[in-house]
Amino acid sequence: MPYFAYGRAYIRTSDEDKPLSVKELENLILQKNKDQLKWDRSICKESGLEDIDEEKVRFFLREAGREYSGLENSLKKLKLIDAGKLTNTAVILFGKNPEDFFPNARLRCAVFATNDTSYIIDMQDYTGDLFYLIGEAEKYILKNIHIGMRLEGLKRIDVPEIAKEAIREAVINAFCHRDYYEYDSVNVAIFKNRVEIRNKGLLYGGLTIEQIKTEMVSERRNELIAEIFHEIHWIEKWGRGIRLILSMEPEADFKEVGTQFIVTFKRKYFEENEEKVGEGKVEKEVEKEVEKEVEKEVERQVEKLTETQKLMLRLVKESPYISIKEMSEIIGIRTSSIDKNIQTLKKKGLIKRVGPARGGHWEAIEK
Repeated sequence: MPYFAYGRAYIRTSDEDKPLSVKELENLILQKNKDQLKWDRSICKESGLEDIDEEKVRFFLREAGREYSGLENSLKKLKLIDAGKLTNTAVILFGKNPEDFFPNARLRCAVFATNDTSYIIDMQDYTGDLFYLIGEAEKYILKNIHIGMRLEGLKRIDVPEIAKEAIREAVINAFCHRDYYEYDSVNVAIFKNRVEIRNKGLLYGGLTIEQIKTEMVSERRNELIAEIFHEIHWIEKWGRGIRLILSMEPEADFKEVGTQFIVTFKRKYFEENEEKVGEGKVEKEVEKEVEKEVEKEVERQVEKLTETQKLMLRLVKESPYISIKEMSEIIGIRTSSIDKNIQTLKKKGLIKRVGPARGGHWEAIEK
């Protein structure tokens, strides 16, 4: 058992008195009073079923593949009611206005102009249930980082400079494992060279940074919240979350500062284009690359066309208002065959119809 002397906590080990850090003392107290001190299982005083949004519960159960059996009974099955009272988890996940009960049911996001907090470009605060806050955090980050692209055929695929799945995993972890006894919000800070996701609460259960990076271990501060997230496959039980982040973002960093846990993602756009950004060259170079890729893809698609389709493509380029009947007469095949080939050209993204059948015209992608 720990004891206190001269303003510090100590514990007797073998033949010496070992001073305890704040984290070690916290873990000892939590282990001794584990069930009584669990925030997620505690009763949310002065709350009732009227404070729960029934539609949120219904939607969750559909996502989890469960049957809805009335509001109270459904919450009981999810272990969110204890002795007839709502738990904190019930309200912060499914409450109509969780912030009325928990001022820290909040997300704070900011974009900074440089690599420190000197100049703020944008700041937004959000309140609501955890599902909503997680979604808003993810959207805010993706809206304020650079999105690249790749082509699959003629389809453009957005590629964020930080993997979307890694962002989502880190955001979910921040809300799932944070210390809700602490007042502060979950904070997202977007700097010129990095993105930070910060939450109150050091690693739980004596885990270290090295352990979460190298071992598939997990200690849950908020087991009920974690169970609910697991029901809809937002997290899994094997402690692989950090490994998943590192598999997508190997340079992601994890640290504890004061009472906060911070995940940091490096911004690839900044690292690769730091010198070019100041000269305003990056956007033009990206545009040129996109144009080149589109041209190459069009050429590949054209090479695969039949002679009839190539002739039709040339006709619509030269005469955008040409009709199917006119193409039929020029090429010497039936209108039904013309129509079939038009559908092929449309699917390949080589032509499109603008306007109605009568009075409209064709547009062809130029090489």
